Amino acid sequence: MKMEASITAVEQTIGYTFRNKKLLEEALTHASFPEAISYERLEFVGDAVLGLAISNHLFLTYTSVDQGQLSLLRAANVSTEKLARAAVRYGLHRFVRHNTVSIVDKIREFADAVQREDDCSVVLYGGSVKAPKILADIVESIAAAVYVDVDFDLKKLWVIIRGLLEPIVTLDDLEQRPQPVTMLFEICQKNGKKVDIRQWRNGAKSTASVYVDEELVASASSDQKDIARLEVAKIALHKLEQILPATMMSDSYAGLDCTFDIEAAKQKLYAICGMKKWPKPEYSVERDEGTPQNKIFVTSVLIATPVGRLKMLGDEKSRLKDAQNSAASLMIRALQQGNIFNFTEQPTKSGTILRVCS
Repeated sequence: MKMEASITAVEQTIGYTFRNKKLLEEALTHASFPEAISYERLEFVGDAVLGLAISNHLFLTYTSVDQGQLSLLRAANVSTEKLARAAVRYGLHRFVRHNTVSIVDKIREFADAVQREDDCSVVLYGGSVKAPKILADIVESIAAAVYVDVDFDLKKLWVIIRGLLEPIVTLDDLEQRPQPVTMLFEICQKNGKKVDIRQWRNGAKSTASVYVDEELVASASSDQKDIARLEVAKIALHKLEQILPATMMSDSYAGLDCTFDIEAAKQKLYAICGMKKWPKPEYSVERDEGTPQNKIFVTSVLIATPVGRLKMLGDEKSRLKDAQNSAASLMIRALQQGNIFNFTEQPTKSGTILRVCS
């Protein structure tokens, strides 16, 4: 495709017409293309300016979230995986100007893999094919080109470029999709187990194996090292759930007062359901009362098991997020108690566990 047509197509995609179209031409040019200025300088600026723009958005959106969580959210929203998927979603990969055959193959393989995925939800940690860095570079370079063209006005840049970053990764996304490798190490640490992930290449394939206390638990292979590491962590988590069913659910929270809320309980309950191959938990607002200055929320959480559904009502909280965490905490405690299938109704201090047979 001629560069003039590519520039017009990209302008229509992002909804912005450049005053200096040479900036966009530069943003779409890889270093392998002869006798042209590549996007490397713009990519340098775009990496920084996208990070700052998303940081501002997160700072204003999550007013009570600490620096650590904000950093995780920023990283998830400007990761190579996230930006590469944005490039494919909006067809930007079709307009990259380069002179390298291997780039074509990598882009096509990744784009095909993304388009085959059935799940439309946010993918945080990689799919079946590793995201080519060139696709993330293009998004960063286009963002930088816009930034320069609007006279370095960050607010104008955000209005123009935000659409490319949608859907924005939220705190709920991070809580519901814990990083598999991190989760594997945390679970093993809590259970006094030593975990080691060993990787090597076998021809064109990269193989990863998980050892727990020097015993082989799982292995996985992929063309990409990072994908193999992610896949083996997922397999190992599922196998460890079968080996350590009690200790995985009843760690340091057991024996505490029932009003105590488990930290990141929503994330932990989501992980438990995932390891047991249950559908993800469903949260509902049961009560929403009070004035804006003195709100009271009570939420319930419902999980579906092979023999029925379990529902737990949480404690009264002043924030919806805390109310959901309370319900998840109490559900986890109920699961800790042992055989979860042998009751029909059990009252608690704050709510009721219900079993509704399928």
